[in-house]
Amino acid sequence: MSEVNLDHWEKRSAEHQKLYKQFLQRADKNKVLKQLPSLHEEAFEKIDCLQCANCCKNYSPRFKTPDIKRISKFLGMKEGTFIETYLTLDTEGDYVVRSKPCPFLGADNFCSIYEARPSDCHRFPYTDEDVIIKRPAITLKNSTFCPIVFYVLENLRVTK
Repeated sequence: MSEVNLDHWEKRSAEHQKLYKQFLQRADKNKVLKQLPSLHEEAFEKIDCLQCANCCKNYSPRFKTPDIKRISKFLGMKEGTFIETYLTLDTEGDYVVRSKPCPFLGADNFCSIYEARPSDCHRFPYTDEDVIIKRPAITLKNSTFCPIVFYVLENLRVTK
């Protein structure tokens, strides 16, 4: 893999959005999927999520029914109380957090419900699954705030 410079990655990601979009449209899905496990691992070795937490500071995962049940139990709350306290419905009818940053994000960027966190949080940033190709709009958005997505896309793009 080529060494991706992470200095000013946000600016470079913004400049590369058109390139990423073109790449994702034309990419050989099987070739990309073969590269993802090692790129995903490499990105997580180089980038510490606890230094960033942009995902938790600026966006909300979807809280699906199993997530709500699991987290409510973890917090010792009734599901209805959990929903009333922390969640709201978005325009797509999904439960999301009421406020940003996420109410479960600590000042140290640790998640207070990490063991029970929503599936979306567990899977984010989707750099080890086919979501990266299947849902290019999500991938492009994620590349603007997640250095791991930027890193993976940069490597995929240059190693076609």
